[in-house]
Amino acid sequence: MELAYYSDYAVRLVNTEEPARGKDALTSVEAVRDLFGPSQSAARRATDADVTRFRSVRGRLRAVFEAADAGEERLAVDLLNSLLLEFPVSPQISGHDFRDDDGRPLWHMHLADHPSNATAGYAAIAAMGLAFHLTEYGVDRLGLCEAAPCRNAYLDTSTNRSRRYCSDRCATRANVAAYRARKRLEADRSERTGLAADSAQPSSAQGDRRPDLRGR
Repeated sequence: MELAYYSDYAVRLVNTEEPARGKDALTSVEAVRDLFGPSQSAARRATDADVTRFRSVRGRLRAVFEAADAGEERLAVDLLNSLLLEFPVSPQISGHDFRDDDGRPLWHMHLADHPSNATAGYAAIAAMGLAFHLTEYGVDRLGLCEAAPCRNAYLDTSTNRSRRYCSDRCATRANVAAYRARKRLEADRSERTGLAADSAQPSSAQGDRRPDLRGR
């Protein structure tokens, strides 16, 4: 499994909360277990205490994305380094599920689950995956959705570093909102231009008035 895969662990955890909308999906042990995906053995270690611990790690991971999104590169790195120090990974060489034409294992690096508790295991994998993505592709590849009030985290994998939204849905919503805003602005300008033109023209009474020369 490629190390880049693990960066999605961070995104999944951060996006369990939408602060601007007051939404939080991380409210139960089941929600914690769902974050692990196919890693059922690690998910089974989750307990009620992990809900609070996961929320704490989530806030720290979001802070990394916020710093990166604001262009504060050193801060993003420092915050991520603090997570790496607190939640060290256990790398292993693995060859399961992948075979070459001769049936031999295709060896690859794998991040083993931390044995102490579910939060430590998940945090170690999420932090290491995010660190790999950051060092491989750059801090500016970590972003927060610009479609207010979303602000979900995302990893920019576009070829020209142009991603601004977490999903196609948010991109469409933002484009529609921008289009409507432009139309309102054009309508306002048109209305103001029309009013200005009307006020600049003389009234019909003034336009028809002629000098009275009969008594001269």
